[in-house]
Amino acid sequence: MKEKNLTVIEHIEEIRKRLIVIVVFFVIAVIGSFFAAKPVIEFLLNEGGYDEFHAFNVVDPIVIYLKVIIFLAVVIISPIIMYQFWSFVSPGLQETERKVTLSYIPFAFILFIVGIGFSYFILVPFVMNFMMDLSGELGITQTVGINQYFTFLFQILIPFGVIFQLPIVLLFLSRLGILDPAKLVKIRKYSYFVLFVVAAFITPPDIMSHLLVTVPLFILYEISIVICRVGYRKFLKAEEKRKLEEIKAEQQRQIDEVMGNLEK
Repeated sequence: MKEKNLTVIEHIEEIRKRLIVIVVFFVIAVIGSFFAAKPVIEFLLNEGGYDEFHAFNVVDPIVIYLKVIIFLAVVIISPIIMYQFWSFVSPGLQETERKVTLSYIPFAFILFIVGIGFSYFILVPFVMNFMMDLSGELGITQTVGINQYFTFLFQILIPFGVIFQLPIVLLFLSRLGILDPAKLVKIRKYSYFVLFVVAAFITPPDIMSHLLVTVPLFILYEISIVICRVGYRKFLKAEEKRKLEEIKAEQQRQIDEVMGNLEK
């Protein structure tokens, strides 16, 4: 692999180039999302569980339209964003590491979509039903604002899409030797506590909704540990192979040096 020792200015220039690529694809995705936004909005409203939604502000409809367009554009170009990040860090990786980590991008995108799907089809209905039941028990008539509804959706969908990247991120770090899976096991109870608190913040205060989020997060963490072990073992094998190659190369250099002296 050809090493690159870039200066600070060259690093900044490289980041600028990556950002320009992302912005160009984002603009293209925004144009495409403009045509997809309306059916997506209609689907989300029909599946929302309410008979009608209200706009409390004159500009709410256009605000929702823009929010959905941006959301769709970000989802569409998320593989591009991941690839640009990989391209930025790849010069510092070994050739085998570059090939392996590049293959993670499709799986990261799939997990992002799975996280969004899990939150929308499983978590959101529980939250909405809980809120409607609670309103009925308190004798409150809910008037749902469309802007507030979509803000609520995005506050749940996007974080879960990011959270479901955990296995890929940890695998990436372990494959590079940065993260030892043994540390994940050692801090398991603390990690569980953090995940428990996160679940408490994004779910209504009933035990079923809390368990519905907490249990998958715990399972996701355990899956991450297993995946990290595989990645870390491959890192150790690669390091062992690299060291053997260095020893052989040094031995060959010494042999060539001795032979050269004899010839003289």
